[in-house]
Formats: sequence, C-alpha cells, structure tokens
Amino acid sequence: MLPLLIALQFLTSLPIRLPAMPEPEQQGRSLLYYPLVGLLLGALLCLAAFVLDGAPVILQAALLLTLWVALTGALHLDGLADSADAWLGGLGDRERTLQIMKDPRSGPVAVVVLVLLLLLKFSALLALVQAQQYSALLLAPVLGRAALPALFLCTPYVRPSGLGHALAANLPHGEARGVLALVAVGCLLFGSSGLIALSLAAVTFLLARRAMLRRLGGTTGDTAGALLELVEGTVLIGLALQL
Repeated sequence: MLPLLIALQFLTSLPIRLPAMPEPEQQGRSLLYYPLVGLLLGALLCLAAFVLDGAPVILQAALLLTLWVALTGALHLDGLADSADAWLGGLGDRERTLQIMKDPRSGPVAVVVLVLLLLLKFSALLALVQAQQYSALLLAPVLGRAALPALFLCTPYVRPSGLGHALAANLPHGEARGVLALVAVGCLLFGSSGLIALSLAAVTFLLARRAMLRRLGGTTGDTAGALLELVEGTVLIGLALQL
C-alpha cells in the first residue's frame, strides 16, 4: 500500500500524506503503480467530461486540460521545459546539457515548447471531446506514466544523487515487465484506438530514449518528465487525427 501512496504523492497534487519516510526499496516499487495512477487520473478526467457534458465543446476542452495540469501539479511540464532549454543551450555537450537542466529558470525555448505542447493538447482534446472519444482520456495518462518504469527498466540514470536514482536502483525488473505487459493488454481491449495509442507511445518512447542516450548516455528526472509529456501529447494528437 505504501508504494502506491508514494506514487500518488509524487505524480499528483492530491493531498496524500505518507505514514513514514519511505525506504529506497519502497520508492523503487512505487514505479510499478505509475500506470495505476495514470488510470486514476484518466478516470477523474472522464468523470469531469461527464459533468461538463452540455457545456460548449471548446470550454470543455479548456477545462479538461486545466484540470489535467492541476491534478499533476505541472510536474512533468517542468521537466519538459528544463529539457527543452538544456537540449538547445547544451550545444550537443553532455556536461553543459546536464548543468542547464539544474537551472530552475526557464528560457524562451522552454516557454515556446510548453505553449506549443499545451496548444496541441488543447486542440486534440477539442476534437476528441467533440467526437465523444473519451477513451483517449484514459489511454494517454496511463501510457504516459507506463513510459517511466519502462524507461528506468532499460536506461541508465546519469545523476547518482538525482531524484530518480533510488527509483531506478530499486525497481523490481521482473514485476515491472509484468506491469508493462498488463498495460499493453489493457490498451488492446480498446480496439483500434488502443492499438494506435500503444504504437504511438512505443515509437515516441524509442525516439526519445535514443536522443537521451546520444546526448546524456542515459536519463534524468527532467528527461523522464519530458518523455511522459511527449507520450501523452503524441497519443492525444494521434487519436484525434484518426477520427
């Protein structure tokens, strides 16, 4: 139960209080529950869509996106912003890229990337809500969060004292593979939409991971957050395009 609470506290802005300071092993096991947290977020978004039914579609999409960001505390958007600044400002140099990622300030590149991503997410949500394709509200957050245990499963963590070091070092590999297989099967239950979403998530994951390995030799907490946002955005856009 504690690993689930750790995952909820870390990935959401829900008022979760841990009964005690978690051990590294429990932190690693919390990764197994990331897709479940995504499912909870998706369920809350679907509930919100049901409550908003009848409101102007453009307002529904805006409110759903606002709720989505609020529920996650914009944690992963911050990772995307830091990664965007570092990728451009790092000029191909590993150490410079890592140093820029540690800077809490956001440059113009970060702002542009965030605005574009949120605009694309909003546009995709508008199309999906208009077509009443609410399955995307479940698939995107689940696959986005499933990408993180998958990343830590097969990618070195390059900051020894970073936030994700305990997660990566204590992730139970066998159980993580089982969780990812379960996520894949669950997506296929949605038919063609699930297959499209799963395929898009896999391609995005592979391309992002390759970029991380080439530039950094592995991942950081910021690039993991960026991956989550990229997977969510790609899934939403892909499902909107296939309408």
